[in-house]
Amino acid sequence: MFSTARILSVAALCLVGAAFSLSGAGGCSKTAASNAKVKAVTTTGMIADIVREVGGENVEVTALMVGDAVPHQFKPTEADVRTLADADIIFFNGLNLEGKMSDLFVKLASKRPTVAVSEDIPVKDLREPPEMQNHYDPHVWFDVKLWMTCVRRVERAISERDPGHAEAYRARAAAYLRKLDALDAEVRRQILTVSEKQRVLITAHDAFGYFGRAYAIRVVGLQGISTAEDFGTADIKRLVDVIAENKVKAIFVESSVPERSIRAVQQACKDRGHAVVIGGSLFSDAMGAAGTPEGTYIGMMRHNVKTIVEALK
Repeated sequence: MFSTARILSVAALCLVGAAFSLSGAGGCSKTAASNAKVKAVTTTGMIADIVREVGGENVEVTALMVGDAVPHQFKPTEADVRTLADADIIFFNGLNLEGKMSDLFVKLASKRPTVAVSEDIPVKDLREPPEMQNHYDPHVWFDVKLWMTCVRRVERAISERDPGHAEAYRARAAAYLRKLDALDAEVRRQILTVSEKQRVLITAHDAFGYFGRAYAIRVVGLQGISTAEDFGTADIKRLVDVIAENKVKAIFVESSVPERSIRAVQQACKDRGHAVVIGGSLFSDAMGAAGTPEGTYIGMMRHNVKTIVEALK
């Protein structure tokens, strides 16, 4: 008997076959004319931001997961599959972030360059929390240095797909990497303005593990790595114990996770006689709205750090 996830996967693979049949795609990616833009399709907004920065005017970027879409639970529509089938190159996070789409990417890889941006990160630098059951934490974008490795992977893939503009891609990637290097130093300086005792980040789900490791802040989430997991009274009690023991001043909601989870923690703290405030909303699995500062990777990181530092100080 098939599980729901397996049925969805099989259905998606059938859609891929149909989409490639209708588009007349062969066994390898089409060669774009030298004056045509490369059509790049990404899963998350964070990856789309990299591709826009590196690709510039030579690449047309489409992100499948827009708004508050949660990668862990994302189910591609027929329109999404057609968009993927029409792409010249596809970028996804990997590390099982887009769990329901894994089989789909395997199928697509035989037709189009399909690149996991995280694949060049050394295994020694990946987190493998016990609760992940031998899987790596996919939220690598919260360590800016690791995300820089993803930028380099994107640049290499686009240059291979469109060698005529490779020099421009390398130059744009180098400029963006300099910005990210400065961002990494900025984040580090800002977090260190919070006293070590107060550096405890309480969030709705465990998306900030790389952030905590890179920038010396203890991170505790109510839910696990995936927002598909649920939480119970034992999880709330565990979190309240941490908050009370460390006299944490503020806890945080996430833009892509319902507030009810953190509100339940806040109420439980109140019942224990420890008042704690909601310090603000953090971006975790999705960025802010397009056209806003938070709609870019750098802007999202700056928003999160500012929100955390102001609330904890």
